[in-house]
Amino acid sequence: MSHPTSRSSPWRTPAARRTWASAALWFAGSLVTLLQAHAATAGWFQVRLDPAGLILLAAAMIGGWNFFPNALRGLRRYRLDMNFLMTVAIAGAVLIGEPVEAAAIAALFSFAELLESAAVVRARRAVEELVRLNPEQATVVNPEGVERSVPASQLTRGQRVRVRPGERIPIDGVVVDGESGVDEATVTGESVPVARSVGDAVYAGTTAVEGYLEIEATTDADDTTLARIIRLVRQAQTRRAPVEQFVDRFALYYTPAVTALAVLTMTLPPLFDLGTPLEWFTRGLTLLVIACPCALVIATPVTMVSALTGAARHGVVIKGGEYLEALGATRAMAFDKTGSLTRGALVVTEVHPLVSVSVEDILSLAAAVESRSEHPIARAIVDRASGLTGSPAVTDFEAHPGRGVTARVNGRQVRIGTRDLFPDVTPPDELATLETRGNTVILVGNAEQVIGLIALADAVRPNAARVLHRLRRMGIRHQVMVTGDQPAVAEAVARELGIETVHARLLPEDKVRVVEDLKADYGTVAMLGDGINDAPALTAASVGIAMGAVGSPATIETAYVALMADDLAMLPYVVRVARLARHLVRFNIGAALTLKLLLAVGAVGGMVTLLVAVLVGDMGASIVVTLNAMRLARIRPEPIR
Repeated sequence: MSHPTSRSSPWRTPAARRTWASAALWFAGSLVTLLQAHAATAGWFQVRLDPAGLILLAAAMIGGWNFFPNALRGLRRYRLDMNFLMTVAIAGAVLIGEPVEAAAIAALFSFAELLESAAVVRARRAVEELVRLNPEQATVVNPEGVERSVPASQLTRGQRVRVRPGERIPIDGVVVDGESGVDEATVTGESVPVARSVGDAVYAGTTAVEGYLEIEATTDADDTTLARIIRLVRQAQTRRAPVEQFVDRFALYYTPAVTALAVLTMTLPPLFDLGTPLEWFTRGLTLLVIACPCALVIATPVTMVSALTGAARHGVVIKGGEYLEALGATRAMAFDKTGSLTRGALVVTEVHPLVSVSVEDILSLAAAVESRSEHPIARAIVDRASGLTGSPAVTDFEAHPGRGVTARVNGRQVRIGTRDLFPDVTPPDELATLETRGNTVILVGNAEQVIGLIALADAVRPNAARVLHRLRRMGIRHQVMVTGDQPAVAEAVARELGIETVHARLLPEDKVRVVEDLKADYGTVAMLGDGINDAPALTAASVGIAMGAVGSPATIETAYVALMADDLAMLPYVVRVARLARHLVRFNIGAALTLKLLLAVGAVGGMVTLLVAVLVGDMGASIVVTLNAMRLARIRPEPIR
């Protein structure tokens, strides 16, 4: 039975209609069989024809048509698959005069296949729901302010789009006018709307909750963040996990082997007068039905598709079952520091006056000079000084790359920068103390002396320590920090987060070397990073995980797993999904094989009938596998407290 597309209902396909018809005829034929038997026993009447047999034969033929053609095609290619086994079982049941069993095999096997199709379609529809998030029309405004409606699929970079309250944003872009809360759950999985105003980035498929926005498109319609997510998830559904490839190879040899075993069961015992040929033929047919590898074959793809699409709905893109399986096996993880474990932006942590001036005086002086600079340190100082009164006159501003800036403030020389900008001044004792705490320290002084120190640090994410603790409880105990930052800064952050191993002052190629060493020691290693400089290490890791990948095409393309939201708490969630998917695949395969082995022994011993074989060994196993897989789509991220 071929799977329907995600646009059609699996319950309304021709295969489904044949399944319902077969089941109805099986029920009717079984009922007529009972009535015929009762009538014959009571001596009411005798019938020349066998209406029950005809009804049951029709049930077998109609239901069997779901797999008869596939069995014939496989036979032509010398492939004996589950369709072949079921076809032989139905034909054999008819030949030995067991039409009830023939109808049961056809109806129940068709129904098991229908359940599998429904599970796959349900998972794939999660992706199609993402497609429908993009509005069909967009309101474009020209330079004169005239609006016109165009298909959203035709939007291009540079166009201006207006979005009114309640409307979906049709394109990735930057807000150039207006402000609104934006519901970004469709892209990041974040349920709380975020404020967006002029200068902020917004993404296609998200919704302006209460305000008006005018957006300048920064991508074409076919290259938005949402479009990339959809492409990646679709590609991921076609990538096969190693365990799935193993099962397919196993089934390739398994089916011919059990077919040969069934033939031997049918032929050898009668040769030694251990029973009648009909008795052993029936047992061989039962063995064929039990041995059908349907549950084995669907165990992995249904589980993987359910996990991949469920994760995508919560803002996590996993590029294939092989990476999901690898993440589930991970026991060691490397973390980039800046932007992954920390916020990726410097903030002022302390201000130390060294002479008789106030904290406010130092901040005002430093902010006045640094307002001329675009350096991240300058922005952090200006942000901290916002709201302070006074704006002294600044002249003769000069930047000294790598060292700091100089200027004249109200006619007096001012220096702001690292100790290299003060070669003629003895560093104050407080400087070393602040640096050992992991701060970047800026000296503020005049031509003669240092008057104060400003300490800045890249603040650790509020939930980072709890997330790493949760990962350690989940079995990822070996955690390593890899960063290009200074050792003192890196070690201070590591102490705060409970990370024991730190590799600092690394270039991108050095990070690759550390990851390769970890793989040599631990086998499967995951790496979390957020920037272009992390791309080589993400690629080198068994599983590269991109942090906060929204709007970063290069990071999404490089990593194997992309956490679209800038939320570290999604890391334990995706590890949990991967672990459960890996566990379910192995449990499903093991349970199916164990069940089939027990039933096979019973079949050879004559204790298992054809009807029991199809109800338990095939349909029952397939239903358990399918329902187990569907659990993955219901897993939600847990709050990290």
